[in-house]
Amino acid sequence: MCLFFLPNMQVSTCIKGGLMVFFVAATYYDGEKGDYSEYIEKVAPIVAKYHGRYIVRSERITPFCSDKCPKRIIIIEFDTREQLEKCFLSEEYKKISVLRENSVEGNAFIIE
Repeated sequence: MCLFFLPNMQVSTCIKGGLMVFFVAATYYDGEKGDYSEYIEKVAPIVAKYHGRYIVRSERITPFCSDKCPKRIIIIEFDTREQLEKCFLSEEYKKISVLRENSVEGNAFIIE
């Protein structure tokens, strides 16, 4: 199943403390094409507004069983899929998504 706000999304299942939680996992490759720092600065308050919590934001990645290694991995946790969708479909996110699209190559996945 694919959603519509980030490229190449896929779905899996996860349970936390008996409750289902939702994650967005983003991987970025090939370095930055433009100024990614402005996107990072503007996206964090939007994620927080919709009750998202950054679980992982790292460039310290060691490939385990593949030669292809992303430059950066980001995992954001949401309590509900509704929060996740409201966040990334919001007008404020749509306004800044072009900053990400113009600065990095990557994939993002919803993990349930």
